[in-house]
Amino acid sequence: MFLYLAIVLAILWVISFVVVHVAPILIKILLILAVVSLIIHLIQGRRPTAP
Repeated sequence: MFLYLAIVLAILWVISFVVVHVAPILIKILLILAVVSLIIHLIQGRRPTAP
């Protein structure tokens, strides 16, 4: 029983270690994509719709 608990806790520790170190990189990538899409939107502007 304690062995299973130790294995589960070790797996959760490894997952949290990876998430803490990878999450800031993913957030930066998402922010860069958001800024790029905003710039593209501002440059292209609104396209007139066909009547």
